[in-house]
Amino acid sequence: MPSLTANPVSSLTQSLGDIPPENIVFGRSDVMRSVRDRLNKVAGANVPVLIQGESGTGKDIVARMVHGLSPWKTGPYVKVNCPAIPGTLLESELFGYEKGAFTGAYGSKPGRVEMAHRGTLFLDEISELDAALQSKLLQLLQDGQFCRIGAQEDKKVEVRIVCATNRKLEDEIHNGTFREDLFYRINVVNISLPSLRERRGDIPDLANYFLDFYNRKYNCRAKALSLELMNVLEKYHWPGNIRELENLIKRYVILGNEDAITNDLVAREPQYLNPEINLDGPISLKKITRQAVHELEKKVILKVLQNHHWNRKQSARTLGISYRALLYKIREAGLPPNRSRKSQPALVAESHPAAD
Repeated sequence: MPSLTANPVSSLTQSLGDIPPENIVFGRSDVMRSVRDRLNKVAGANVPVLIQGESGTGKDIVARMVHGLSPWKTGPYVKVNCPAIPGTLLESELFGYEKGAFTGAYGSKPGRVEMAHRGTLFLDEISELDAALQSKLLQLLQDGQFCRIGAQEDKKVEVRIVCATNRKLEDEIHNGTFREDLFYRINVVNISLPSLRERRGDIPDLANYFLDFYNRKYNCRAKALSLELMNVLEKYHWPGNIRELENLIKRYVILGNEDAITNDLVAREPQYLNPEINLDGPISLKKITRQAVHELEKKVILKVLQNHHWNRKQSARTLGISYRALLYKIREAGLPPNRSRKSQPALVAESHPAAD
């Protein structure tokens, strides 16, 4: 069986680029301190790592830090953004092909798996792989072997696999779109990144870091953020997480105008407390207020339940109420008693940036 002895030089092999200082990446929150401790423990072990979190929470940066802290940091770091490559091309991009393997294959081409030999292969949004590719990836994880398209023999490669997803893979397994045996192979160590809403105390440091970074990058002199704007940032719900904050500060640096981004943030906030009011007849302030509070409470409970993957005891602790009180409120709000997708009410659609 052929064995790889060197990595081909390719533009697909990426440098680690600019990684923010650790105090910015991990901030001051307890939940991020736990992430840092787990990352430091796993970086030196040649085992697969699964990074989970909402879009924009920094999964790519954590993957680069896993590589940069590992004994294989001098090897290549190869990233594959699975949703960005059409399914018909992804297999040849990952595993390469031999001359004549298909129409247009005029020569042999190594895949990204080979390019990551003695380094790290980062598979971003792993849930997007189809069944056939999941099977080939499982073989790679099991015995370090793969086969180019059109080849007769397997190749052996030494590569550390890091995967990321913004989905709950257990749900994808339940839906039949993700292999359970592959999940257990890539989930040897799990790093779960919190949303920016769960670490609001880090927002000022992150905002100031991005302000300084883009002032230097664009040779601008945008002023420090006012206390009023910082207060708005700390209260905003951040559906796009850190990436949304970064883009907002970048816009401020370029425009130099706080009003533009303040108005934009206010416009994006969910209109929970903007009920329909019929002005043609009597208005019951008590009834309208009660309806608005009831609707807001329902949305908050649903968000917390979803964030904790429908673990009701953990959700009750987060909300600061008893488990029995939460069960009562779930029934009162007409929410489903479990996490069955078919019975879950749809939330108001939110605009999310592209996945990490």
